[in-house]
Amino acid sequence: MKNDFRYDEWLASLMRMDDHVWARHANPWSVWTRILGLPLMLVAIWSHVWIGALGATLMAAIVALLTWLNPRLFAVPADTSGWSARATFGERVWLSRHRVPIPRHHAVMAHVLAFATAVGALIALWSAFVAELWPAILGTTVVILTKLWFLDRMVWLYEDMKTRDPVYRSWSRTAGNDNGAAATDRIRPLRLRR
Repeated sequence: MKNDFRYDEWLASLMRMDDHVWARHANPWSVWTRILGLPLMLVAIWSHVWIGALGATLMAAIVALLTWLNPRLFAVPADTSGWSARATFGERVWLSRHRVPIPRHHAVMAHVLAFATAVGALIALWSAFVAELWPAILGTTVVILTKLWFLDRMVWLYEDMKTRDPVYRSWSRTAGNDNGAAATDRIRPLRLRR
């Protein structure tokens, strides 16, 4: 029997990301504040030392809710030419790789980085649970660095794939861009009457 479980699609399904949520997640504020999710979760888990298991569970639930809300909290950006927006586009391409195949070098590296991120997260989370500072710092550092590297690879993936699919190309917007028309095409010079 073939195993069709895909960890990344399972995680994306937990987040309930539709096209509108993805468009909002392209906002740089969404991407950069999302990085705070793991450190906040570690503090929430570690808080069992001070406020007990019930309080720590409540804190962890609040952080999980904020993580889920994050891509929904920010407005759709007018300009998606920045690094963070293209990283989210690359993540969408990555999640669609079974429908629109991607180059092998992108797939291999994404899996390697996802694995390293997962290992770092396990170290960090376990360290917070047992209240060990240095392993928690090490795990968090691994997660943040590998996640940023993964996002950078997603930018590269999006740049390689945006010309292969019109849907991918449609995600990109720049300020002053009206579906491909240059801003100067839309602005007519003012003519003074004599």
